[in-house]
Amino acid sequence: MRTIKDLKQQFRFPLSITMTHLFTKFLLAATIRSFLSCKTNKERVTLPWGEYVKRVAPPGIAASLDIGLSNWSFEFITVSLYTMTKTSVVIFILFFSLVFRIERPRCCLIFVVIFIATGLLMFTFESTQFDKLGFILVLTASFLSGLRWTLSQMVLQRKEAGLSNPVDMMFHIQPWMILSLFPLSSGFEGLRLATSEQAFGFHDTRSLTPHLLMLFAGAFLAFLLELSEFLLVSHSSSLTLSVAGIFKEVLTLSLAAVINGDRMNTINVIGLVVCLAGIILHVILKATDKKEEVKHLPNDSTQGLLSDASYSNEESDFEINLVNLPKQRT
Repeated sequence: MRTIKDLKQQFRFPLSITMTHLFTKFLLAATIRSFLSCKTNKERVTLPWGEYVKRVAPPGIAASLDIGLSNWSFEFITVSLYTMTKTSVVIFILFFSLVFRIERPRCCLIFVVIFIATGLLMFTFESTQFDKLGFILVLTASFLSGLRWTLSQMVLQRKEAGLSNPVDMMFHIQPWMILSLFPLSSGFEGLRLATSEQAFGFHDTRSLTPHLLMLFAGAFLAFLLELSEFLLVSHSSSLTLSVAGIFKEVLTLSLAAVINGDRMNTINVIGLVVCLAGIILHVILKATDKKEEVKHLPNDSTQGLLSDASYSNEESDFEINLVNLPKQRT
């Protein structure tokens, strides 16, 4: 019986896989929007062209390149090295948060960045599985991911944009992601995809079926992941999103070691611990800052602060009925 790792190694079209995921996410978002419109008898928000290009195109293009380069990097590096390198996205989110004045510059933030960067360097130091091209691809993806989520936060939390609902945001952003990734996908993989026996040149449907099942199962999981990410960012911040992935990173590394046999030496493990410790320190600092902000606010202004990232009544109904989670206020 072929394992998931075997199928992944045979179906070597990461950019085309990403394109399939993007199309699937767009169709799912459009279907949910139609369902909500029928249920509430209200039209969903649709941005005019000028606002659409100005506000959604930048995070959409950054997101597609982030996801595309991330998937591409798996051709060259292991899951462990990818996961640890991608953890550096918190550095770039901090950077762009300072550039766009979402966060104020503080010494503790610089300390956190140095802590995480040190852990990253320790993890890649003398790694027997280190690949320069794969590492550069992931690091570039991390840079773009920082830009992507900072810009997405600005769109989601801007009331006049009307995209605080994650499904509406996904519906608007997917076309830009598809358009920006299509030239890379067709240029690098188009000919190979059309002639490969694992794709359009298949001779036996039985050999193609496992690939299709994994492809669309991954697309559905990608939809749920992006939905939860936008939901979290709309209520909190891109920084909170980056540190919320700590458990996922630890779980991914553990599974990679057990299932794929990825190797990590002592320095790599120490680097992982240092990097995650820096992210945990950031969580503590954010919690402390939030307490200080609430403490110095008048009682009647607390509701105004919390409502900046809240949903409208219609969007609250969506969150309760579809996501089935209680509304959390930060």
